Amino acid sequence: MKTSTAAMLTLLSLTMSAATSSASDVKVEHLGVNNTLVRVNSDGRYLMMPVQESNDDATVNVLVDGRLDRTIYVRMAKSKVDYSVPLDLSPYKGHDVVLNIITTQARSDIREAKGDACWTNFTVTDTVDTSNREKYRPAFHHSPLYGWMNDPNGMVYTDGRWHLYYQTNPYGSKWQNMTWGHSSSPDLINWEHHPVAIEPDGLGTIFSGSCAVDSTNSAGFGKDAIIALYTSAAASQIQSLAWSNDGGMTFNKYPGNPVVTLESEARDPNMFWDKANNRWVLVLAHALEHEMLIFTSPDMKEWTLESAFGKGLGAQGGVWECPDLFPLKIDGTGDTKWVLLCNLNPGGPFGGSGTQYFIGDFDGKTFTPDTDAQGNVPTKWLDHGKDHYATVSWSDAPDGRRTVIGWMSNWQYAAEVPTKQFRSANTLPREMQLFRDTDGELYVASVPSPELEALRASTFRKPSSMSAGTKERKINLPTANDGICEILLTVDPRKASDVIMTLANNAGEHVTITYDVDAQTLAFDRRKSGVTDFSQDFPAVTVTPVHSRDGLLNLRMFVDRASIELFANGGRAVMTNLVFPTSPYSTMTVKAVGGNARISDLTVYSLKPTAL
Repeated sequence: MKTSTAAMLTLLSLTMSAATSSASDVKVEHLGVNNTLVRVNSDGRYLMMPVQESNDDATVNVLVDGRLDRTIYVRMAKSKVDYSVPLDLSPYKGHDVVLNIITTQARSDIREAKGDACWTNFTVTDTVDTSNREKYRPAFHHSPLYGWMNDPNGMVYTDGRWHLYYQTNPYGSKWQNMTWGHSSSPDLINWEHHPVAIEPDGLGTIFSGSCAVDSTNSAGFGKDAIIALYTSAAASQIQSLAWSNDGGMTFNKYPGNPVVTLESEARDPNMFWDKANNRWVLVLAHALEHEMLIFTSPDMKEWTLESAFGKGLGAQGGVWECPDLFPLKIDGTGDTKWVLLCNLNPGGPFGGSGTQYFIGDFDGKTFTPDTDAQGNVPTKWLDHGKDHYATVSWSDAPDGRRTVIGWMSNWQYAAEVPTKQFRSANTLPREMQLFRDTDGELYVASVPSPELEALRASTFRKPSSMSAGTKERKINLPTANDGICEILLTVDPRKASDVIMTLANNAGEHVTITYDVDAQTLAFDRRKSGVTDFSQDFPAVTVTPVHSRDGLLNLRMFVDRASIELFANGGRAVMTNLVFPTSPYSTMTVKAVGGNARISDLTVYSLKPTAL
């Protein structure tokens, strides 16, 4: 993963690389058991702030020449320093900078407060070290250099680059200080990190939203300006506007913000240009009401509420978030239907987060869902794994593509996974397709984006066939680059009732994937996959229908250092699951129950790392 020099100067770091300050560059003054001033007496570029993740957030008021410039929240170290995070001092060069820090940590007296580890570990430096220190950092999935990441948002394609914005915390590896991080890619594989794009302001922190290219200059910010619409979150959640005239690298906030206000909680605005009606459409998650609101606008500044969708429909077990609405052609026909993505948490198919979707019609104002043979609106899931959430698509994608990406984690344990330098990665990019199954219902297929074939470094195992019975057939997997690989195979169950594939390492840790022929399901069991004890919700079995028309199972599997993504039968069945093996899975075994099965087209590719 490529990192621009400018980006390195704004992102998190675990340690300083060199050129650290002397103690005289930072002066600490204790005002009480929970209040301390940190004065910066240096022209250095960064103030490194020590973090201990087990602590509560401290409120850090950054004063410049005595005036409040910003407030951030940092888990200040008390008994040990897990890592340090940089506060960029370059905007304040030539000015007096003081941090007025208020902690919530219990202390008996000022003497005890002075003993906190953070006060002797503030330093100033001109450079930060962004090299990877993580065992489980993905080798070919997008992830932040440092710090927390959750929802992807604002994704837009322009000038030959895929821009990915995302929720990030620049001051720690747990959720806080929500800001839009930014990466871009020419090929959906190799990502370049950029400085943060949109930072918190007086209206609140920056929650999820969307971007689009304003090709008609409808907003008046310039032809082909990139317009961002996002949630400003403080005491209330309101919708704000920003624009970019430099290809999405920097944004100007609209002085008339907010542009949408409601009397109840709403967030994650997703907008698109409606060519048929020559106006913009906005879908907004009315989170606690479990519905989506649809607005229209000629200029993205003044919005009119047109309709609401979702009350009492689909999964209702958690708040509704991160909507997306787009048309898709039905495979093999010229017909078009509209798909409404609705992410919710909790209430996913296997607990915690999940992405459901509805298929129907949209007339420019109202979304009308299709019903099944019984007249009901069915609940459908885009991915039947535990770790696929906040899925949204790129706007203005080339060649009519509908390309999506998700957050590869689950709110049940996202803050507890066994990493610290960073937390969370994105799923692989996927192409959305519509197909009609044998039950007469329409479903969405998720196909790995074609660019992913460029990840293949070499063919580790050439296409081959074998018979699978009660005795396990063993297949070696690549060891290079921590065992990252892509596995393809076709299962003809013949008379077998179950076909079982197991990925394992020498420590006995394993993932079991079971094709139940009679039930026509595929199960993924990660209960013994490696490190699982950080959360009671992590050990799990997930199950998906396979949507097979001939009983065959075509399987494509991507194995990264801490994740496995399964695409079955051309993306008609998908499961995304995190795994944390103590050493890479080095073998795959196959066996059948109830009769012999035939395995064909078994191919294994070694993959090229693209990340840090």
